[in-house]
Amino acid sequence: MASGKQTSKSASSTIAENRKARHDYFIEEDLEAGLALEGWEVKSLRAGRANLAESYVVVKDAEAWLLGAHFTPLNSASTHVRTDPTRTRKLLLHRRELDRLIGAVERKGYALVPLRLYWARGRAKLAVGLAKGKKQHDKRATQKDRDWQRQKERLLKHS
Repeated sequence: MASGKQTSKSASSTIAENRKARHDYFIEEDLEAGLALEGWEVKSLRAGRANLAESYVVVKDAEAWLLGAHFTPLNSASTHVRTDPTRTRKLLLHRRELDRLIGAVERKGYALVPLRLYWARGRAKLAVGLAKGKKQHDKRATQKDRDWQRQKERLLKHS
């Protein structure tokens, strides 16, 4: 009985995705981080009301923070809770991971970019990418390669 549930779970586990991140950055490494959330935010995520488009990750005081992520509150949220859709949320990482990220960001010039928000074992997780920025000519080269791969697939399909 439970096996039918497992197949659909992987497709629906993604809550929100930052598609622009892979266009603007070279992603060197992915990390999984937990999020410190309030009750209304979890309900909002269950309804799929999250947006990572303008968000970014900052390391401050040896802690990682998610800024600019927009979680739209539900209409049925409690009236006594003050909802702030774009509040700063703490990322939950191990100390070793944080130390490595701080070193990469401060010394090597990397950026931390939120890639995807998803459910893992009933908890909301954020995939964070350690990234280098792309220049305009890099973006054009990536687009050119993508178009060539698409065209090659079409040619192979018709042959």
